[in-house]
Amino acid sequence: MPKILIVTGDAAEDLEVLYPYQRLLEEGYEVDIAAPSVKKLRFVVHDFTEGFDTYTEKPGHSWSSDVAFADVEPDGYAALVIPGGRAPEYLRLDENFLRIVRHFFTAAKPVAQICHGALALAAAGVLDGRRTAAYPACAPEVRLAGGTFVDAEAVVDGNLVSARAWPDHPAWMRAFVELLREQAPVKP
Repeated sequence: MPKILIVTGDAAEDLEVLYPYQRLLEEGYEVDIAAPSVKKLRFVVHDFTEGFDTYTEKPGHSWSSDVAFADVEPDGYAALVIPGGRAPEYLRLDENFLRIVRHFFTAAKPVAQICHGALALAAAGVLDGRRTAAYPACAPEVRLAGGTFVDAEAVVDGNLVSARAWPDHPAWMRAFVELLREQAPVKP
């Protein structure tokens, strides 16, 4: 059974971790959650509140990670998922996180990123010449990294499937699962 890796940390967007996790399990994939260390992670919920110019943050679910970034052997995984939230802001400073991300792009394995996950891709240096969706506030970082920001619910560019934020989940996961079925099918 192909294994998929989700890389995340504290303050990740709750829905952007748990929706792909459960959706990929439903498809028959084994899914591991990697974080800076093995621990119970605390996710957040971003939503819009009348009167605020940007999103607000509320506590979300807690979920345990399975493996620390330092212990991840990326060759053992068929695909990568990078959720958004605030986690990518500090994960992009972790050399093991960057090693993992770069492996998937070098090997042209399927990668799904959403929302602020684009910040991590920019830091890893893998966006040059790529088209990607992201949370619109991340568009400057996408462009500075040599990428093209696309304001759409699901953007497929080779092995990269991206989306703006959790409202795009159906189109984002539909496109990612389609790519997985081609490149890393689950055998009955």
